[in-house]
Amino acid sequence: MSLTSAPGPGWLLFSFGMGLVSGSKCPHTCLCQTPEVICTGKQLAAYPPDIPLNTRRLYLDNNRITYLPAMNLGLLSDLVYLDCQNNLIREVMDYTFVGVFKLIYLDLSSNNLTLISPYSFSVLSNLVQLNISNNPHLSSLHKYTFANTSSLRYLDLRNTGLQILDHAAFHHLITLKTLYLSGNPWNCNCSLLDFSIYLIVSHLDQPDYQNATCVEPAELVGWPIAGVGNPLRYMCITHLERQDYIFLLLIGFCIFAAGTVAAWLTGMCAVLYQSARRKSDEDEAEDELGQRLNVDRPIFQNRNESAHDGFPQLI
Repeated sequence: MSLTSAPGPGWLLFSFGMGLVSGSKCPHTCLCQTPEVICTGKQLAAYPPDIPLNTRRLYLDNNRITYLPAMNLGLLSDLVYLDCQNNLIREVMDYTFVGVFKLIYLDLSSNNLTLISPYSFSVLSNLVQLNISNNPHLSSLHKYTFANTSSLRYLDLRNTGLQILDHAAFHHLITLKTLYLSGNPWNCNCSLLDFSIYLIVSHLDQPDYQNATCVEPAELVGWPIAGVGNPLRYMCITHLERQDYIFLLLIGFCIFAAGTVAAWLTGMCAVLYQSARRKSDEDEAEDELGQRLNVDRPIFQNRNESAHDGFPQLI
């Protein structure tokens, strides 16, 4: 599923057909006051059926719901407010919110979330407020989790299992104003450097700034993660550990050895070339000398012969 993908006409026709079947009933355990459906604290173990299709505000909080069925939820095309806090939801898949394009408020706090698929919120381009706090087993978020939620202004990530956040996950959140990060076991290693710098330059409102602190490494325990930019820059960029010096020494030795071998090979090639050139010059000189001797010999012979021809020989 791509970031810009959206259900086609087939999905809309299917939703319309399901609407004819569902009608405008109300779950018997819930209270329906158009356009609201309130199922708060009804001990529901599953998503309630027969939710009216014109519902705009749906309260499913304080139940025992374990997952949100995309087939049923996708029929509520007018839904703008969904409260699912304090349930037992474990996963949010890519297709969960595929039909609720108008959703503005989503609360998934106080659940058992362990996984949020990369494109779970990709169709929620109108989402303004998202709360996924109090999910202690949620240890990571993909960098594309918020890729298409460009209208998001409020994000609550308190009390989860997050240790590291990729700053690339926030590239598209140009309207984000308020961010909560406290209560997480932040590991302030070099992987958090870019995110900590982002928190400084973005000028976000962080009401729990003092409580969003590092738990690792030991030298940064208790530091606010928005204030560890300079220490991390020193530790990760300018500061060198012993293994770094060993690595540099090995690199220097390799460069020195390679340079020495290259110089030796160059010298050998130069010597061989000069030797071959000198031998070639000597051969050319010998050839020239030989040719001169061959030319001079007939000349002297001709002179001698002419001398004998001009004067009588003495007996």
